Amino acid sequence: MVLPVLIPILVLSVTPLVYGIALAFTDAQSGRTEPTEWIGLLNFTDLRQDTLFWESFRTGLLWAAGVTVPQFLLSLGLALLLSGRLRFRWLARVLAIVPWAMPEVVVGIMWRLVYHPDAGILNETLGTDRDWLGSLGSALPAVILVGIWAGMPQTTVALLAGLQNVPGELHEAAAIDGAGAWRRFTTVTWPAIRPVALAIGALAFIWNLNSFALVYVLTNGGPGGRTRLPMLFAYEEAFRYGQFGYAAAMGCVLVAVVSVLLAVFLAGRLKGRDT
Repeated sequence: MVLPVLIPILVLSVTPLVYGIALAFTDAQSGRTEPTEWIGLLNFTDLRQDTLFWESFRTGLLWAAGVTVPQFLLSLGLALLLSGRLRFRWLARVLAIVPWAMPEVVVGIMWRLVYHPDAGILNETLGTDRDWLGSLGSALPAVILVGIWAGMPQTTVALLAGLQNVPGELHEAAAIDGAGAWRRFTTVTWPAIRPVALAIGALAFIWNLNSFALVYVLTNGGPGGRTRLPMLFAYEEAFRYGQFGYAAAMGCVLVAVVSVLLAVFLAGRLKGRDT
């Protein structure tokens, strides 16, 4: 009964992953006439000395943290608001998930128009002519802002689903005991949604660390590599410079980092259950 589910996973996920790992130990290049050879750890040795890649990795961590933390806090506030008794609550919920229905490429194009230095709505509103995506100082914060906006819907929906499972009787009992809104949140709401919140927070960090399309459309890694994320760096090595083996080694490093993050998260969850 599980086989129909396992076959697509094996074909579309596991097989490409194994092939990519194997490719990292070869000298595969585009346009190469000689047979691809096994070179062992040479790609990883070169990667260890590649300062540009580690700079992109640092940028990726800043991007992931800068997007995930504000995104989670804003989504939690929005989920609490949408779980309350509002007029036209159904309409507010629909509008809150609109960015989720938009492809990342469309989101990137739309925000490029917003940030446009000459005719963008942001400069028109502020009365400036700043090139937000072309400036070394503002490019990364501007892209982070877009990432927060684009990722809020799925985080909000997940947190809202967790809030729906909090028994209303607990809130009523806490209110009768004189607990204020903040006290009810810390003693009733947060303990109930904590497992969901930790899961969506960890997954959001991993998703953001692996971001590609949004930043590619917005800045293509510029200016001066200021927004070049690790996935974008690997893409350039593979499809701009044809270094497939070297790019696969970068992918292996990212897979290892994500695996460690998942292991830490799962260990924390298991420890929490035991206690």
